[in-house]
Amino acid sequence: MPNAERPFQNIISVKHSAFGIKHSNIFALICQDMPLIRTIQMDQATRLGVWKIGEQEAFFRTRVNISPEIHHPHKRLQHFAGRYLLLELFPEFPVQHIRLMKSRKPYLPDDSFHFSISHCRDHVAAIVSKKYAVGIDIEAMQPKVGKIAHKFLGPAEQVFIDKEHTLAHQTVCWSAKEAIYKWYGLGSVDFKEHMQLEPFDFRTAGFITANFNRTDKNARLYLQYVVEGELCLAWTAKEEEVSS
Repeated sequence: MPNAERPFQNIISVKHSAFGIKHSNIFALICQDMPLIRTIQMDQATRLGVWKIGEQEAFFRTRVNISPEIHHPHKRLQHFAGRYLLLELFPEFPVQHIRLMKSRKPYLPDDSFHFSISHCRDHVAAIVSKKYAVGIDIEAMQPKVGKIAHKFLGPAEQVFIDKEHTLAHQTVCWSAKEAIYKWYGLGSVDFKEHMQLEPFDFRTAGFITANFNRTDKNARLYLQYVVEGELCLAWTAKEEEVSS
């Protein structure tokens, strides 16, 4: 496995024309000494980034601020880094106008940007688009994911889990469904009933097709993921509306 101290440094550049996305148009690979590990330009309107937190609050306060209701020191750093990362992806992002839905999803009232942020330990990931809803999730592989797999994977999904990489494959599935949950944003989603992943082989980087079915929304989603060390990153790449 590539350097676990700097996850996602070596995301393989691949193309998948059926998804309408090209991983080969990565526009920046940042120096290993920088906290911004990588940014990816998905298309003209959509960018993704991963940040390794190594700074104190004072560093982030030069550009962003967070709610005073967040008291835990590490959670504060995660929130600071998340908003800072939004500005790294789009310098004109109006972070001061971020609000929270009842579902706790952050959003902008004018929808000038659609965005999603995820935190895991000392890493923060964000995806931002000017055109469409997005979702991202970064997860650590932990035994508890395997213990609750039956709660988020249906029978058809449990069948395709790789027997030699069970926990890693389950974590990818969990991360993908978390990204879908954030893409939807309105809460009240059953991970087994409302989201179904189509079979896919476990690899350290790949693509996932998923179906999202609720009474208010039906869509076919295309996601990408990468696994490195003990971390997994998954994000929504494209969606297609499906008639009821």
